[in-house]
Amino acid sequence: MVCALAAAVCFGTASVLQAVAARAAEPGTGSGVDPALLLRALRQWRYLAGLGLDGIGFVFQIIALRSIPIYAAGAALAASLAVTAVVAARLLKVRLSGTEWGAVGVVCLGLALLALASGAEGSRPGSTALKWSMLGVVAAVLLVGALAGRLPDRARALVLGLGAGTGFGVVEVAVRLIDGFAPGALVANPATYALLVGGGAAFLLLTSALQRGSVTAATAGLVLGETIGPAVVGVVWLGDRTRDGLAWLAVLGFAVAVSGALALARFGEPPPPDPAEPSPAGV
Repeated sequence: MVCALAAAVCFGTASVLQAVAARAAEPGTGSGVDPALLLRALRQWRYLAGLGLDGIGFVFQIIALRSIPIYAAGAALAASLAVTAVVAARLLKVRLSGTEWGAVGVVCLGLALLALASGAEGSRPGSTALKWSMLGVVAAVLLVGALAGRLPDRARALVLGLGAGTGFGVVEVAVRLIDGFAPGALVANPATYALLVGGGAAFLLLTSALQRGSVTAATAGLVLGETIGPAVVGVVWLGDRTRDGLAWLAVLGFAVAVSGALALARFGEPPPPDPAEPSPAGV
């Protein structure tokens, strides 16, 4: 759980940097997913710094996913929104309401309940069919992203965010489905390609969602996509369990943590600068 929380700190801080860069990148001409947007964002130093933090966070995430159940790791990763809110409040002088500070506390409470209730990760190996199905899910994510441009703004952001969350969820499951890191085993395992393509697709969809639509809707979709589906897969197909007699506490902790994260959805991106605030050049 410590590694999962460390990953949340990295991801939460990175999201502030990446969102600023995504908005600063020159927008494209279409309304759907714009692959060139990612290239334009990569020219921003903040986006590169965010990617560096994402890389560190991903290492912590892998350690967590191979040590604790997916439902616990996923809820901890969703807590990155609480980290983003606190970072935005400290560094960007964003004012949090009493309700939002309460939501940060709710996330922490949910994670504490999960820590008490979660057992060891499941030892059941993933079937070949499950590994190939992860590739199928990635293909569906890419298809949804391609079709999202036809939707209204808010619906488009929600769908892109949900697609991004599903892609990150594939990464969570794929980490558990990789049972050997020898080069030959990695090349022969469909989960390896699901992890790589799913992660890339998730970044692309999330960048487009942040740049083109409602941040709150996009982030809400992201949280739902990266927590619920992977948790179900972990319990049903990979054997994740709770401590004896504490399944109810794990369900409660998961629901509380995810609900708190959803309440902080607007912190998927820091708000734009106040136009009334004078620029340094005008002083």
